Amino acid sequence: MIRKVTLLLLLAVIAASTAVAQDYAPLLDAGRRDLLHEALSGEIAKDHVIQITRHHRIQGSRGYRDAAQYVLEQLRAYGFGEDEAWIESYPSDGKIHYGTWQAPSGWDIDFAELRLVEPYDWRIVGYPEVAMSLITYSNPGDETAELVWVGSGTGDSDYEGKDVRGKFVLATGYGGDVHRLAVVKYGAAAVVCYLDDDRAREYPDMLQYTGMWPRPEELEHVTFGFNITNRQGERLRELLESGQRVVLHGRASGIGLEPYYMDVVVARVAGSELPDVELVVAAHLDHPKESANDNASGCAAQLDMARALKGLIDDGRLPRPKRSLRFLWVPEWYGTMAYIDEHPEMVGPPLGGTYLAHINLDMVGEHLELLHSRMNIASTPWSAPSALNDVVENMAEMTARLDIRSPRGSLSMMNFQLTPYGGGSDHMMFIDRDIPGMMIGHSDYTHHTSEDTPDKVDPVELERSEIIATAALLYLSDLTEAEALDLAYLVGANSAGRLGAAARRARLQMVAAFDAGPDVAWFEARNTIALAASTEREAVSSILHFNGSESVRAAVRTIQEQIGVREGALIAALDREAISLGGTSPDRGDAVDERIPVRLTRGPLNFALPANKLSEDDAAWYSSPEFTLSGDARFELVNFIDGTRSVTAIRDAISAEFRPVSTAVVARYLDDLVRVGVVDWK
Repeated sequence: MIRKVTLLLLLAVIAASTAVAQDYAPLLDAGRRDLLHEALSGEIAKDHVIQITRHHRIQGSRGYRDAAQYVLEQLRAYGFGEDEAWIESYPSDGKIHYGTWQAPSGWDIDFAELRLVEPYDWRIVGYPEVAMSLITYSNPGDETAELVWVGSGTGDSDYEGKDVRGKFVLATGYGGDVHRLAVVKYGAAAVVCYLDDDRAREYPDMLQYTGMWPRPEELEHVTFGFNITNRQGERLRELLESGQRVVLHGRASGIGLEPYYMDVVVARVAGSELPDVELVVAAHLDHPKESANDNASGCAAQLDMARALKGLIDDGRLPRPKRSLRFLWVPEWYGTMAYIDEHPEMVGPPLGGTYLAHINLDMVGEHLELLHSRMNIASTPWSAPSALNDVVENMAEMTARLDIRSPRGSLSMMNFQLTPYGGGSDHMMFIDRDIPGMMIGHSDYTHHTSEDTPDKVDPVELERSEIIATAALLYLSDLTEAEALDLAYLVGANSAGRLGAAARRARLQMVAAFDAGPDVAWFEARNTIALAASTEREAVSSILHFNGSESVRAAVRTIQEQIGVREGALIAALDREAISLGGTSPDRGDAVDERIPVRLTRGPLNFALPANKLSEDDAAWYSSPEFTLSGDARFELVNFIDGTRSVTAIRDAISAEFRPVSTAVVARYLDDLVRVGVVDWK
């Protein structure tokens, strides 16, 4: 009888969920929706993409500064005054640090060329006509030398038994990693790298963007290098393997590495009622020519968003938003970190700040039919629970129902998915400051290659991305009491699905791991459900940052209570199954570590930490199978350091969000962060 009742309840839940999924209701009113559809233009954004891609936009370079000036000029043309749009510049000399991020060196090269001179003459590649052909942050130089094949060129074993001193090396590894070993360590003259993976074999005339990214102690040892295509690389390799003597002539002229600046373009639409409370949208302006989707597309979309909002407000067609909207065009990671370092007030409510949400536009214009891509909307991580996820997803569903067409655009249907948190872009910097951040983007085979060109950018997809981001920011900026109540119920409905999905994941992990340790598997499953429920309660509560009226507070409390009821029911069901499988009682299996870490730096930790500050033997652990933390888990681990959570509590949090990890791994990672001076013990 119990099983029958449980089955009926399960079927009822599934039916209710299906009904909810089919009964979509937009958050945004039709008036503002249609106004944004009319005013935002993927065609104008596409023109900006074309203009931006004409600049070789390397971080800290003069080409990047030219692109930043273009953005500022367009903002001026759209009516943004000096107090509404400006550029902030930060020193970038390859030595200065912002947080734990070493700024890149400034850089400028006029001309470069790579030729084969023996066994025959062949001009392989030239710069600037193919901007990605020169490895960024190369210095000027002129070398004629033999070529030596070193495989990937990224490990010491690749150089065993090979004399590379004073020679060119041919490798398939990342340019900077190859240069660090071949030139800095083993005395090679220069490096030549080519892409050798499945996409390169399918597109053999595509070359990859790579950079030197020298460390401060390496600045005086940087020479130069070239990126070439798979077809060219294989041709050189075949010559070498045939036993012939292969000689190259490479040269580069210009300034090379120099102290310069990173420019951040800022535009601000001041709020009418709460100007000190802000919502932020950002896009990174850097990357080599052409880099159309990555990320001229995000910068162009953002520029068109600023144009449309400014025009609608100035024309009296749209009320000025109640809270301020801030637009940032940044050098990815390094420039964003410099900007946040300069603006310590840019923090979210948990840190006492008034920055409530962030949307990152990174690769938003992909032509879905040409690139077989899909729009991915990355959620906030569990360290930053927010109703922003539900708002952006709802705006995406609204946009999918609009008939967006453009003379130069595709005929594709909108294809999007809301994904779990994933890093790799500037939303990380805002999330670190407790500002809930999401990313709208795509992925495709052209990423960081010479194939990322404007012809693969779709005005229709640009406009879709613009509508989603603009609608979400406007909606949250002006959230009325009635809208906040509606949003609370939407978050409550969605939380049921998310909590159910977390429970299913927890159960599957428990069943899979039961034989190895039944009571530990049981504990991990309970932990996942409990922390998922806690995250959902905080997400509902985040609505109060936008509207804290008493009726909204009452609704939030009610929905949080319902989440608690679901949590209890799911854990009870899990407990019954664990007992039926032979479990005795949930057991964490690890010793409790009650030490409490505290952070000593602002911003997410540089990806190389702590390994690059440890001895070679200690650093080896981070590339061993024993180190089981993914990049996203490491990012979240640091986010969970709040001065109150213990090592064990942090372990529980990242284990629930990702997958179980041992306390020993978390403790050793934190101990190493203490050793290198970015964390301390409370």
